Amino acid sequence: MSVTAAAGFTAAGVTAGLKSAGRDLALVVNIGPQRHAAAVFTSNRVAAAPVLWSRQAVSDGRADAVVLNSGGANACTGPEGFADTHHTAERVAQALDISAQDVLVCSTGLIGERLDMGALLPAVDAAAAALTDDDGAAAAAAEAIRTTDTVSKTAQSGGTGFVVGGMAKGAGMLAPGMATMLAVLTTDAVITQPDLDAALREAVRVSFNRADSDGCMSTNDTVVALASGAHPDADASGVDLREFQAALTEVCRDLAAQLIADAEGAHHEIAITTIHAANEDEAETAGRAVARSNLFKTAIFGRDPNWGRILSAVGTTDVAFDPGTIDVAVNGVWICRGGGIGEDRSLVDLSGRQVEITIDLKSGDAEATILTNDLTHDYVHENSAYSS
Repeated sequence: MSVTAAAGFTAAGVTAGLKSAGRDLALVVNIGPQRHAAAVFTSNRVAAAPVLWSRQAVSDGRADAVVLNSGGANACTGPEGFADTHHTAERVAQALDISAQDVLVCSTGLIGERLDMGALLPAVDAAAAALTDDDGAAAAAAEAIRTTDTVSKTAQSGGTGFVVGGMAKGAGMLAPGMATMLAVLTTDAVITQPDLDAALREAVRVSFNRADSDGCMSTNDTVVALASGAHPDADASGVDLREFQAALTEVCRDLAAQLIADAEGAHHEIAITTIHAANEDEAETAGRAVARSNLFKTAIFGRDPNWGRILSAVGTTDVAFDPGTIDVAVNGVWICRGGGIGEDRSLVDLSGRQVEITIDLKSGDAEATILTNDLTHDYVHENSAYSS
Protein backbone atom coordinates (compact mmCIF):
# COMPACT_ATOMS: atom_id res chain seq x y z
CA MET A 1 0.00 0.00 0.00
CA SER A 2 2.20 2.82 -1.23
CA VAL A 3 3.88 4.28 -4.29
CA THR A 4 4.03 0.96 -6.17
CA ALA A 5 0.36 0.13 -5.63
CA ALA A 6 -0.34 1.70 -9.03
CA ALA A 7 0.99 -0.08 -12.11
CA GLY A 8 3.96 1.44 -13.91
CA PHE A 9 6.11 2.34 -10.91
CA THR A 10 9.18 0.97 -9.18
CA ALA A 11 10.78 2.14 -5.94
CA ALA A 12 13.67 1.55 -3.59
CA GLY A 13 14.92 2.74 -0.22
CA VAL A 14 18.57 2.39 0.79
CA THR A 15 21.07 3.51 3.42
CA ALA A 16 23.45 6.26 2.38
CA GLY A 17 24.71 7.22 5.82
CA LEU A 18 23.31 10.75 5.79
CA LYS A 19 21.72 10.22 9.18
CA SER A 20 22.89 8.23 12.16
CA ALA A 21 21.00 5.06 11.40
CA GLY A 22 18.56 3.49 8.95
CA ARG A 23 17.57 4.09 5.37
CA ASP A 24 17.85 7.66 4.17
CA LEU A 25 17.57 7.72 0.38
CA ALA A 26 14.51 6.79 -1.67
CA LEU A 27 13.92 6.56 -5.40
CA VAL A 28 10.56 6.36 -7.18
CA VAL A 29 10.50 5.79 -10.95
CA ASN A 30 7.67 6.09 -13.45
CA ILE A 31 8.23 3.48 -16.16
CA GLY A 32 5.29 4.68 -18.25
CA PRO A 33 3.91 4.55 -20.81
CA GLN A 34 2.80 8.05 -19.75
CA ARG A 35 5.10 10.19 -17.64
CA HIS A 36 2.88 13.07 -16.62
CA ALA A 37 3.80 14.96 -13.45
CA ALA A 38 2.52 17.78 -11.29
CA ALA A 39 3.84 19.22 -8.06
CA VAL A 40 3.16 21.83 -5.42
CA PHE A 41 5.85 23.36 -3.25
CA THR A 42 6.32 25.45 -0.13
CA SER A 43 5.35 29.11 -0.41
CA ASN A 44 8.23 29.99 1.91
CA ARG A 45 10.42 32.64 0.25
CA VAL A 46 13.42 30.85 1.75
CA ALA A 47 13.14 27.77 -0.46
CA ALA A 48 15.64 24.91 -0.37
CA ALA A 49 17.81 24.05 -3.35
CA PRO A 50 15.79 20.90 -4.21
CA VAL A 51 12.62 23.02 -4.36
CA LEU A 52 14.26 25.48 -6.73
CA TRP A 53 15.50 22.64 -8.94
CA SER A 54 12.26 20.68 -8.96
CA ARG A 55 10.12 23.72 -9.73
CA GLN A 56 12.12 24.12 -12.92
CA ALA A 57 12.24 20.42 -13.74
CA VAL A 58 8.49 19.85 -13.44
CA SER A 59 7.51 23.01 -15.33
CA ASP A 60 7.14 21.02 -18.57
CA GLY A 61 4.68 18.62 -16.93
CA ARG A 62 6.96 15.59 -17.10
CA ALA A 63 8.99 13.67 -14.53
CA ASP A 64 10.46 10.20 -14.89
CA ALA A 65 11.84 9.85 -11.35
CA VAL A 66 11.85 11.39 -7.89
CA VAL A 67 14.86 11.00 -5.60
CA LEU A 68 14.40 11.88 -1.94
CA ASN A 69 16.81 12.00 0.97
CA SER A 70 16.46 12.47 4.70
CA GLY A 71 19.39 13.44 6.89
CA GLY A 72 19.75 16.94 5.47
CA ALA A 73 17.49 19.63 4.00
CA ASN A 74 20.05 21.19 1.64
CA ALA A 75 18.42 24.53 2.46
CA CYS A 76 20.27 27.83 2.84
CA THR A 77 23.38 26.23 1.33
CA GLY A 78 23.95 28.74 -1.47
CA PRO A 79 25.11 27.99 -5.02
CA GLU A 80 27.04 24.97 -3.78
CA GLY A 81 23.85 23.43 -2.42
CA PHE A 82 22.06 23.99 -5.71
CA ALA A 83 24.98 22.34 -7.49
CA ASP A 84 24.63 19.36 -5.14
CA THR A 85 20.97 19.04 -6.15
CA HIS A 86 21.95 19.25 -9.82
CA HIS A 87 24.61 16.57 -9.37
CA THR A 88 22.07 14.35 -7.63
CA ALA A 89 19.65 14.64 -10.54
CA GLU A 90 22.45 13.94 -13.00
CA ARG A 91 23.48 10.82 -11.08
CA VAL A 92 19.90 9.52 -11.17
CA ALA A 93 19.68 10.31 -14.86
CA GLN A 94 22.90 8.46 -15.56
CA ALA A 95 21.79 5.41 -13.58
CA LEU A 96 18.39 5.26 -15.31
CA ASP A 97 19.41 6.51 -18.77
CA ILE A 98 17.01 9.45 -18.66
CA SER A 99 17.35 13.24 -18.74
CA ALA A 100 18.37 15.06 -15.56
CA GLN A 101 15.65 17.59 -16.34
CA ASP A 102 13.13 14.79 -15.79
CA VAL A 103 14.37 14.04 -12.27
CA LEU A 104 12.76 15.74 -9.29
CA VAL A 105 14.83 16.06 -6.11
CA CYS A 106 13.52 16.30 -2.55
CA SER A 107 15.44 16.66 0.71
CA THR A 108 14.51 16.86 4.38
CA GLY A 109 16.42 17.40 7.59
CA LEU A 110 18.49 20.12 9.23
CA ILE A 111 18.67 23.51 7.49
CA GLY A 112 22.02 25.19 6.84
CA GLU A 113 24.32 22.22 6.30
CA ARG A 114 25.71 20.75 3.07
CA LEU A 115 24.85 17.18 2.18
CA ASP A 116 27.58 14.56 2.17
CA MET A 117 27.69 13.95 -1.56
CA GLY A 118 30.35 11.30 -1.14
CA ALA A 119 27.71 9.24 0.64
CA LEU A 120 24.66 10.35 -1.32
CA LEU A 121 25.78 9.74 -4.90
CA PRO A 122 26.83 6.09 -4.46
CA ALA A 123 23.51 5.51 -2.69
CA VAL A 124 21.72 6.74 -5.81
CA ASP A 125 23.41 3.94 -7.75
CA ALA A 126 22.44 1.43 -5.07
CA ALA A 127 18.84 2.58 -5.14
CA ALA A 128 18.69 2.37 -8.93
CA ALA A 129 20.00 -1.20 -8.77
CA ALA A 130 17.40 -2.13 -6.14
CA LEU A 131 14.31 -0.81 -7.96
CA THR A 132 11.32 -3.17 -7.98
CA ASP A 133 7.54 -2.83 -7.91
CA ASP A 134 6.98 -5.02 -4.84
CA ASP A 135 5.54 -3.91 -1.52
CA GLY A 136 8.86 -4.31 0.28
CA ALA A 137 10.58 -1.81 -1.96
CA ALA A 138 7.75 0.69 -1.51
CA ALA A 139 7.91 0.24 2.27
CA ALA A 140 11.67 0.79 2.20
CA ALA A 141 11.20 4.02 0.25
CA ALA A 142 8.63 5.29 2.76
CA GLU A 143 11.00 4.39 5.58
CA ALA A 144 13.93 6.20 3.96
CA ILE A 145 12.26 9.63 3.97
CA ARG A 146 11.57 9.69 7.71
CA THR A 147 13.25 12.25 9.97
CA THR A 148 11.62 12.71 13.39
CA ASP A 149 8.71 10.57 12.20
CA THR A 150 8.11 7.59 14.45
CA VAL A 151 6.33 5.62 11.70
CA SER A 152 6.14 5.56 7.91
CA LYS A 153 3.08 7.07 6.23
CA THR A 154 1.45 5.38 3.24
CA ALA A 155 -2.05 5.33 1.73
CA GLN A 156 -3.97 3.90 -1.21
CA SER A 157 -7.29 4.36 -2.98
CA GLY A 158 -8.67 3.87 -6.46
CA GLY A 159 -11.57 3.71 -8.85
CA THR A 160 -12.65 2.44 -12.23
CA GLY A 161 -9.51 1.84 -14.24
CA PHE A 162 -7.01 3.40 -11.85
CA VAL A 163 -5.20 3.15 -8.52
CA VAL A 164 -3.71 5.97 -6.45
CA GLY A 165 -0.91 5.26 -3.99
CA GLY A 166 1.19 7.55 -1.87
CA MET A 167 3.82 8.02 0.80
CA ALA A 168 4.64 11.02 2.95
CA LYS A 169 6.86 12.14 5.78
CA GLY A 170 6.45 14.86 8.34
CA ALA A 171 6.09 15.22 12.08
CA GLY A 172 6.72 18.89 12.83
CA MET A 173 6.66 22.33 11.17
CA LEU A 174 3.28 21.30 9.80
CA ALA A 175 1.62 24.37 8.37
CA PRO A 176 0.07 25.42 5.08
CA GLY A 177 2.42 25.73 2.21
CA MET A 178 2.54 22.77 3.33
CA ALA A 179 4.56 21.13 6.11
CA THR A 180 8.06 19.93 6.76
CA MET A 181 6.67 17.40 4.46
CA LEU A 182 7.57 15.39 1.42
CA ALA A 183 4.93 13.36 -0.38
CA VAL A 184 4.94 11.31 -3.55
CA LEU A 185 1.62 10.28 -5.10
CA THR A 186 1.44 7.78 -7.94
CA THR A 187 -1.39 6.73 -10.22
CA ASP A 188 -1.79 4.44 -13.20
CA ALA A 189 -4.71 6.51 -14.46
CA VAL A 190 -4.89 7.68 -18.05
CA ILE A 191 -5.15 11.40 -17.42
CA THR A 192 -3.87 14.53 -19.11
CA GLN A 193 -1.17 16.55 -17.38
CA PRO A 194 -3.40 19.63 -16.96
CA ASP A 195 -6.10 17.49 -15.34
CA LEU A 196 -3.51 15.84 -13.07
CA ASP A 197 -2.21 19.24 -12.03
CA ALA A 198 -5.68 20.60 -11.28
CA ALA A 199 -6.63 17.50 -9.30
CA LEU A 200 -3.44 17.65 -7.24
CA ARG A 201 -3.88 21.32 -6.35
CA GLU A 202 -7.46 20.78 -5.23
CA ALA A 203 -6.55 17.69 -3.20
CA VAL A 204 -3.69 19.52 -1.47
CA ARG A 205 -5.92 22.51 -0.75
CA VAL A 206 -8.34 20.48 1.34
CA SER A 207 -5.83 18.09 2.93
CA PHE A 208 -2.17 18.94 3.46
CA ASN A 209 -2.90 22.66 3.52
CA ARG A 210 -5.37 22.07 6.35
CA ALA A 211 -2.89 20.15 8.50
CA ASP A 212 -1.48 22.76 10.86
CA SER A 213 0.56 21.28 13.68
CA ASP A 214 2.56 24.22 14.96
CA GLY A 215 2.07 27.13 12.56
CA CYS A 216 5.64 26.87 11.26
CA MET A 217 6.32 26.64 7.52
CA SER A 218 9.21 24.61 6.14
CA THR A 219 11.66 25.48 3.37
CA ASN A 220 11.39 22.08 1.66
CA ASP A 221 7.69 21.19 1.34
CA THR A 222 7.01 19.21 -1.81
CA VAL A 223 4.08 17.11 -3.00
CA VAL A 224 4.59 15.32 -6.31
CA ALA A 225 2.00 13.44 -8.37
CA LEU A 226 3.08 11.07 -11.14
CA ALA A 227 0.78 9.39 -13.68
CA SER A 228 1.87 6.35 -15.70
CA GLY A 229 -1.32 5.46 -17.59
CA ALA A 230 -0.39 1.80 -17.05
CA HIS A 231 -3.51 0.38 -15.41
CA PRO A 232 -4.44 -2.85 -17.22
CA ASP A 233 -8.10 -1.86 -17.41
CA ALA A 234 -7.52 1.80 -18.21
CA ASP A 235 -9.84 3.43 -20.72
CA ALA A 236 -7.85 5.10 -23.47
CA SER A 237 -10.23 8.05 -23.29
CA GLY A 238 -9.20 8.71 -19.69
CA VAL A 239 -10.60 8.35 -16.20
CA ASP A 240 -13.72 9.88 -14.78
CA LEU A 241 -12.26 13.07 -13.36
CA ARG A 242 -14.71 13.33 -10.47
CA GLU A 243 -13.93 9.79 -9.39
CA PHE A 244 -10.21 10.44 -9.74
CA GLN A 245 -10.43 13.67 -7.75
CA ALA A 246 -12.24 11.87 -4.95
CA ALA A 247 -9.63 9.10 -4.77
CA LEU A 248 -6.66 11.44 -4.92
CA THR A 249 -8.20 13.64 -2.22
CA GLU A 250 -8.86 10.58 -0.07
CA VAL A 251 -5.20 9.56 -0.23
CA CYS A 252 -4.02 13.09 0.56
CA ARG A 253 -6.41 13.41 3.49
CA ASP A 254 -5.33 10.03 4.81
CA LEU A 255 -1.67 11.01 4.65
CA ALA A 256 -2.35 14.43 6.20
CA ALA A 257 -4.16 12.79 9.11
CA GLN A 258 -1.22 10.43 9.59
CA LEU A 259 1.14 13.42 9.73
CA ILE A 260 -0.92 15.01 12.49
CA ALA A 261 -1.19 11.68 14.34
CA ASP A 262 2.61 11.48 14.40
CA ALA A 263 3.21 15.17 15.19
CA GLU A 264 6.17 15.76 17.44
CA GLY A 265 5.28 15.17 21.08
CA ALA A 266 1.52 15.19 20.48
CA HIS A 267 -0.81 13.58 22.99
CA HIS A 268 -4.04 14.61 21.23
CA GLU A 269 -5.10 14.75 17.59
CA ILE A 270 -7.55 17.61 17.15
CA ALA A 271 -10.07 18.16 14.36
CA ILE A 272 -11.48 21.71 14.39
CA THR A 273 -14.62 21.93 12.26
CA THR A 274 -16.17 25.32 11.65
CA ILE A 275 -19.76 25.09 10.43
CA HIS A 276 -22.31 27.57 9.12
CA ALA A 277 -19.64 30.01 7.95
CA ALA A 278 -20.29 32.65 5.30
CA ASN A 279 -17.96 30.80 2.91
CA GLU A 280 -15.34 28.05 2.93
CA ASP A 281 -12.40 30.44 3.23
CA GLU A 282 -13.89 32.01 6.35
CA ALA A 283 -14.55 28.58 7.86
CA GLU A 284 -10.90 27.71 7.26
CA THR A 285 -9.71 31.03 8.69
CA ALA A 286 -11.68 30.59 11.91
CA GLY A 287 -10.48 27.02 12.41
CA ARG A 288 -6.88 27.91 11.68
CA ALA A 289 -6.94 30.74 14.23
CA VAL A 290 -7.88 28.22 16.90
CA ALA A 291 -5.34 25.67 15.65
CA ARG A 292 -2.57 28.25 16.03
CA SER A 293 -3.52 29.34 19.52
CA ASN A 294 -0.92 28.08 21.99
CA LEU A 295 -3.35 28.79 24.79
CA PHE A 296 -5.91 26.47 23.21
CA LYS A 297 -3.33 23.79 22.41
CA THR A 298 -1.89 23.74 25.91
CA ALA A 299 -5.40 23.59 27.37
CA ILE A 300 -6.12 20.43 25.39
CA PHE A 301 -2.81 18.98 26.56
CA GLY A 302 -3.97 19.64 30.11
CA ARG A 303 -7.38 18.08 29.33
CA ASP A 304 -9.04 21.41 30.02
CA PRO A 305 -12.07 22.16 27.74
CA ASN A 306 -11.42 25.90 27.96
CA TRP A 307 -13.90 27.17 25.39
CA GLY A 308 -13.05 30.79 26.17
CA ARG A 309 -9.71 30.27 24.43
CA ILE A 310 -11.55 29.05 21.34
CA LEU A 311 -13.82 32.09 21.24
CA SER A 312 -10.97 34.50 21.80
CA ALA A 313 -9.03 32.96 18.89
CA VAL A 314 -12.00 33.20 16.53
CA GLY A 315 -12.47 36.79 17.66
CA THR A 316 -9.06 37.77 16.30
CA THR A 317 -10.25 37.08 12.73
CA ASP A 318 -12.37 39.15 10.37
CA VAL A 319 -14.80 36.33 9.57
CA ALA A 320 -18.52 37.05 9.71
CA PHE A 321 -20.14 36.06 13.01
CA ASP A 322 -22.09 37.54 15.89
CA PRO A 323 -20.26 37.09 19.21
CA GLY A 324 -23.65 36.82 20.87
CA THR A 325 -24.79 33.77 18.88
CA ILE A 326 -21.68 31.61 18.37
CA ASP A 327 -21.78 28.04 19.74
CA VAL A 328 -18.84 25.72 20.52
CA ALA A 329 -18.77 21.99 21.22
CA VAL A 330 -15.89 19.86 22.45
CA ASN A 331 -16.27 16.14 21.80
CA GLY A 332 -19.98 16.59 21.24
CA VAL A 333 -20.70 18.64 24.36
CA TRP A 334 -21.96 22.16 23.57
CA ILE A 335 -20.18 23.93 26.39
CA CYS A 336 -20.68 27.36 24.79
CA ARG A 337 -24.10 28.50 23.67
CA GLY A 338 -24.88 31.94 22.30
CA GLY A 339 -21.41 33.21 23.08
CA GLY A 340 -21.81 32.28 26.74
CA ILE A 341 -22.03 29.38 29.17
CA GLY A 342 -23.57 26.22 27.75
CA GLU A 343 -23.56 22.66 29.02
CA ASP A 344 -21.46 21.66 32.02
CA ARG A 345 -17.83 21.54 30.88
CA SER A 346 -17.19 18.63 33.26
CA LEU A 347 -19.15 16.47 30.81
CA VAL A 348 -16.32 16.75 28.27
CA ASP A 349 -14.05 13.69 28.18
CA LEU A 350 -10.53 14.52 26.96
CA SER A 351 -8.89 11.32 28.19
CA GLY A 352 -8.71 9.86 24.68
CA ARG A 353 -6.35 10.87 21.90
CA GLN A 354 -9.06 12.11 19.49
CA VAL A 355 -10.55 15.55 20.07
CA GLU A 356 -13.31 17.12 17.98
CA ILE A 357 -14.01 20.83 18.19
CA THR A 358 -17.13 22.23 16.49
CA ILE A 359 -17.56 25.97 16.04
CA ASP A 360 -20.95 27.14 14.80
CA LEU A 361 -20.67 30.66 13.38
CA LYS A 362 -24.33 30.80 12.25
CA SER A 363 -23.40 33.00 9.31
CA GLY A 364 -23.96 30.77 6.28
CA ASP A 365 -23.78 27.23 4.93
CA ALA A 366 -20.02 26.62 4.47
CA GLU A 367 -17.71 24.50 6.59
CA ALA A 368 -14.09 23.38 6.78
CA THR A 369 -11.98 21.20 9.05
CA ILE A 370 -8.45 22.00 10.22
CA LEU A 371 -6.32 19.24 11.73
CA THR A 372 -3.91 20.06 14.54
CA ASN A 373 -2.51 18.64 17.77
CA ASP A 374 -1.84 19.75 21.32
CA LEU A 375 1.30 21.52 22.52
CA THR A 376 3.23 19.37 24.97
CA HIS A 377 6.42 19.27 27.04
CA ASP A 378 7.71 16.64 24.61
CA TYR A 379 7.34 19.02 21.65
CA VAL A 380 9.39 21.69 23.40
CA HIS A 381 12.08 19.19 24.36
CA GLU A 382 12.36 17.66 20.90
CA ASN A 383 12.60 20.97 19.09
CA SER A 384 14.94 22.58 21.61
CA ALA A 385 17.41 19.72 21.11
CA TYR A 386 16.86 19.05 17.40
CA SER A 387 20.30 20.12 16.14
CA SER A 388 22.33 19.48 19.28
